[in-house]
Amino acid sequence: MSDSTPVIVGVGQFVERIDAPDYAGLSFAELSARAAMAALSDTGAAGAVTPFVKAVGAIRTFEESGAMHVPFGRAERMPLAVARRLGIVPSVAMLEKVGGQSPLSLLADLGGRIARGEVPAALMFGSEAISTVRHLVTKGETRDWAECDDPDVMGAEWIDKGMGFEGTLSPVSIAHGIRAPVTAYALCENARRARLGLSQADYALEMGRLFSPFTEVAARNPYSSAAVAPMSAAEIATPGERNRMIADPYPLRLVSRDQVNQAAALVLMSVDAARAAGVPEERWIYLHGAALANEREILDRPDIGGYPAANAAIASALATAGKTADQIAAFDFYSCFPVPVFNAAIDGLGLSPGDPRGLTVTGGLPYFGGAGNNYSMHAFATMAERLRAAPGSFGFVGLNGGFQSKYGAAVFSTVPRAWPGCENASVQALLDAVPKAALATVAEGRGRIRTYTVTYTKGVAEQVIVIGEFDSGGRRFIAMSREAEVITAALADDPLGRAVDIVPGDKRNTFTFA
Repeated sequence: MSDSTPVIVGVGQFVERIDAPDYAGLSFAELSARAAMAALSDTGAAGAVTPFVKAVGAIRTFEESGAMHVPFGRAERMPLAVARRLGIVPSVAMLEKVGGQSPLSLLADLGGRIARGEVPAALMFGSEAISTVRHLVTKGETRDWAECDDPDVMGAEWIDKGMGFEGTLSPVSIAHGIRAPVTAYALCENARRARLGLSQADYALEMGRLFSPFTEVAARNPYSSAAVAPMSAAEIATPGERNRMIADPYPLRLVSRDQVNQAAALVLMSVDAARAAGVPEERWIYLHGAALANEREILDRPDIGGYPAANAAIASALATAGKTADQIAAFDFYSCFPVPVFNAAIDGLGLSPGDPRGLTVTGGLPYFGGAGNNYSMHAFATMAERLRAAPGSFGFVGLNGGFQSKYGAAVFSTVPRAWPGCENASVQALLDAVPKAALATVAEGRGRIRTYTVTYTKGVAEQVIVIGEFDSGGRRFIAMSREAEVITAALADDPLGRAVDIVPGDKRNTFTFA
């Protein structure tokens, strides 16, 4: 084994619940620091680890991603704010792009720097404090979380990788109301239902069956964002007073929980540095295969209900690791909504919701907690613990970003392995070679709905978005309506396959049921 081979040697997680006796309302930076301290301690090193850490990287919070505003200020450079708290003096600090795939992107970047001999060790982390922000605002309390660290003063190269929104949503999609993730995923979900030919009731039960085992895992996880009770498929999928509709087909219990105070961190070291620091080899976790791939924008996808990028990334990572799904002991599939799990695990790998190995090690985003872009850092940490407890076994983590826009796949084990890097170019070339769907430039005429969603505000239906194909020419259209009679008609009967008349507008197309 090369002395420069990167290994994960420490993992840490932290959760702060607002109903806990010791609740302190910690900031994003403080939460990250707590998880990072836990990861450093987890190495079990005989000597100090921090002197070896010369690279630090952070996952963007939802606020840094433009998804919310925090009135208390924030750490302008999170990686440096956490490094300062831990007494680390890095030579390089970086902030990753937006997306649930970002923990793998950051792991690949930092691991590559270690493999090339640029740094002996790295620390990566991320956090969300949305639960605390909303709790304090509701109570009328304020905090001062503003802080700014100067990379020049600290002697660190500062790398901001940018937002990374390119290609995720087109102006046409946005103009027709596809802005929130729940809306985009609902369209993907109903497109998958259309392909399978299932009724609304039958598909709802399938989603509940998929996620019911997740609730059992989350109920046992001490790092879950809130106390969770196991739920049956019917409890998850049946709308009600405490499970209001968000966007058809999703009631609240099928939607990622973003109100969390959670953080996770990993310590990576070269084999040489780990030995020098006295990290026991039984703590070491090796990357055996990894891949990242980008999906087309929703309206360009030939099958809106499919996820070729996920399937391609998973196939590449498993091939690099030399493993099949049958040889994986534990899985964690990114589960903001059911459809990415269906696409990756059920349709892609042929697994079943009741697989005895489980489809999550954390409990999933709706139940364990949807810790923003950083969720899969928790999956990495929990998977490392599982693999240490079963030396020689292999674990798989699937990471989803955007609107089924970006996918990452990674295989880990305690079994030694030379650094494989993270494949992208060859996988992406195959995906990009597939022709795009043909979108009508002038959307007018009669067609049929291939997917749709009805979105709700506080339980009240407010708009219908439809995507379909014209009867003449077969080109794709998108349209929306906020008219009461159209909404009523959409709720009265399953919209899939129904005929609609499309009327073009200056900014957006509208429709009526034929």
